[in-house]
Amino acid sequence: MKFTKKTMAASLLALTAVTVLAACSTAKKDDKAASDKGVAVETKSLDTLYQEALKEGGTVVYYAGGDTAEQNDDTKAAFEKKFPGMKLEVVTDYSKVHDGRLEYQMATDNVVADVVQLQTLNDFTYWKKQGKLLEYKPAAWDKIYKDFKDPDGAWVGGYVLAFGNVVNSKALGSIPEPKTGQDLLNPELKGKMISTYPNDDDAVLFWYKQMIDKHGWGWMENLMKQDPKFVRGTQEPGDKVAAGDYAVTLGTAGLLDASAESHLAIPEKDGFVAWAQRMAILKDAKHPAGAKLFENWLLDKETQENNIFQWSVRTDVTPAGVKPIWEYKNANMKEFVDFMEDRAEVERFKAQIRLFVGDVQGASSAGERGLTPTTRQPQ
Repeated sequence: MKFTKKTMAASLLALTAVTVLAACSTAKKDDKAASDKGVAVETKSLDTLYQEALKEGGTVVYYAGGDTAEQNDDTKAAFEKKFPGMKLEVVTDYSKVHDGRLEYQMATDNVVADVVQLQTLNDFTYWKKQGKLLEYKPAAWDKIYKDFKDPDGAWVGGYVLAFGNVVNSKALGSIPEPKTGQDLLNPELKGKMISTYPNDDDAVLFWYKQMIDKHGWGWMENLMKQDPKFVRGTQEPGDKVAAGDYAVTLGTAGLLDASAESHLAIPEKDGFVAWAQRMAILKDAKHPAGAKLFENWLLDKETQENNIFQWSVRTDVTPAGVKPIWEYKNANMKEFVDFMEDRAEVERFKAQIRLFVGDVQGASSAGERGLTPTTRQPQ
């Protein structure tokens, strides 16, 4: 073949095309290899997982962040009804207590929890780096909102909680429903508000931080003139408002139905706090089959539609009357994650808040649970 400028150009183009195709093929193989190394999404049915869990012994120990020992009894009852012969041992305690307990269990090679679900979001990124979590992707993985799951499957959100002003419309009477920080300074609300100690709960602390960042420390000074009642745990404020003993809580979860007598007053201008409560299976779990069954059941569409208090983590489940939580820009979900990761900032702000509300007073509302509890009964 006689080479001319024309034939040489054609040859170079053909060679380039072959090289590009080869590179693409190699890249696809590399991508597939990387994907193959990752954790596959669960394909087993709930019934198959159920049978495996029964063969394992039929028990799951579930450490859940919360305020009272009985707070997750409904979850226990629903799970055990769905899967006869299974026992869900629920231990509910403050997340900040559970994480210390889990660190102790890990350090002493005596992990008794199988599944953990906590508000202390920073623990999950730390435990992942430490190799303490089992990488696992439940069957609902592709339906979970993108920011509510670790890409490697180390953790996944179980449900969404939102803290803000919970109000009792009957207790308010003619007082306008407070939806902003400034609304809370209405003199008619003096003595009618109750709050978790913000220096006892990081999510409540972050709610206060939003108010102070927007309205200044003068707002906090004026809020204290309203004589708010401070207690431990977020359950009591919600219960007291629902009973009509107080008209408003500050930084607590509530019903999303605005027609309910006691409900969460979702603000339009000021912020509130929302996050996906992170859930993970511990690498040293004694009942991994039971833990997988529990995660898949909790994230199943039927469970998320019928057993979740506020928002689901699934993109195909939204409570009536509200938007998907990720559409509320003032829910500050990313900002809360960042806040929880910056422990030095948390402690600095907590120290300032303490100057207003004082040291936390009273016994834990969850009870004292010891080092390695495996049932809901306080010790």
